[in-house]
Amino acid sequence: MKLDSPLFNRIRVKPEPARKPVADAPVCQWPGCDCEATHRAPKGRLRENQYWRFCLEHVREYNSSYNYFAGMSDDAVARYQKDAVTGHRPTWKMGFNGNASDIHARDSHDPFDMLRELGGGRARAHTERPAQEPRQVRNAERKAFDTLGLEVDAEPVEIKARFKELVKRHHPDANGGDRSTEDRLVAVIQAYNYLKSAKFC
Repeated sequence: MKLDSPLFNRIRVKPEPARKPVADAPVCQWPGCDCEATHRAPKGRLRENQYWRFCLEHVREYNSSYNYFAGMSDDAVARYQKDAVTGHRPTWKMGFNGNASDIHARDSHDPFDMLRELGGGRARAHTERPAQEPRQVRNAERKAFDTLGLEVDAEPVEIKARFKELVKRHHPDANGGDRSTEDRLVAVIQAYNYLKSAKFC
């Protein structure tokens, strides 16, 4: 075998583990400890996604005394835990978004008097709305309503308002030029145009 062969020069040998360069591991951040930091530990409330680097012994010691709610009053802890159930998002009572008196101001149709308990008073009588022949709704119309996130008995005003809201939400100009929701915008426009041509709005 010729040692100066061009084929021999192209052979690559995998380095042995001992010859591989070892990256410098971070040092434990516990005061006075020089061990290798192999574990992460959260820094605490209001410092999410920030971590201490500790060795195994010190991460165990840190975790045994860690308290996320340190410095908060009992009322604040209870409020935080209650809000955590809904992901810290605002919620409203079922049936209306506001005062109980608003329920009477709406054009609500409540044939089973379900809103009476929520509003504390009597809901509008179901005899106020004149009986209308129910309109036959096709599958394509149901799909259009579903695309807009509405029920099939939605009023024209609701359909238009929902259409405007979805266009503002998914339009690239409203999202800083992001075109990732453009397909959703096209579907919303098509659904609205279909309902418009079917005389729903």
